[in-house]
Amino acid sequence: MVRTGFRLILEGQDDISVVGEASDGVEAVELVRRLRPDVCLMDIRMPRLDGLEATKRIRQAPADGSDDTRIVIVTTFDLDEYVYGALRAGANGFVVKNSGPRLLIEAVHAAAGGESLVSPSVTVRLLQHLSSTSPATGDATARARLSPQEHKVVCLVARGRTNNEIAERLTLSLSTVKSHLSRLQDKLDARNRVEIAAWAWENGIVT
Repeated sequence: MVRTGFRLILEGQDDISVVGEASDGVEAVELVRRLRPDVCLMDIRMPRLDGLEATKRIRQAPADGSDDTRIVIVTTFDLDEYVYGALRAGANGFVVKNSGPRLLIEAVHAAAGGESLVSPSVTVRLLQHLSSTSPATGDATARARLSPQEHKVVCLVARGRTNNEIAERLTLSLSTVKSHLSRLQDKLDARNRVEIAAWAWENGIVT
């Protein structure tokens, strides 16, 4: 029933097509590897294989292109350990099922565009979790790895700002912001902006 509802919501958008559905985690991994969708909506609790392990397996896939699929966790459970575990497993976003159709659509668009969206109801707790569980001892060393402009970009990413908001705040073009993010991913060995944000909080770049 949930999958049917999501399909109706997403296929109501002109620029979104649903290419497959899976009833459990094992099937989800197989479908992603076979269909190579741009975005996969993944639940946390599923038969045979949970969403966190399924996400890890997709991210650890052989070089068949399936590891390029953006993964958005969509779940009833917004427990902190699930959010943190999902993002650390390589997810590109986290949306609670009761967030409503608009946020679900935004999360898919954000993931497809290389950005990340985390439900507002869990964002603050997630960032507090990252900062409270990390010693942030690498503050000075971490800052030294960034140029002044990169430091500004990282701080804004860590606070959940979109590319357009970062461009407006720093008076930069959108292409320049994307170039900064690309260099930051290489420099920090981060797969996406969520991992850039996690790195910033863990190293005390933002508090």
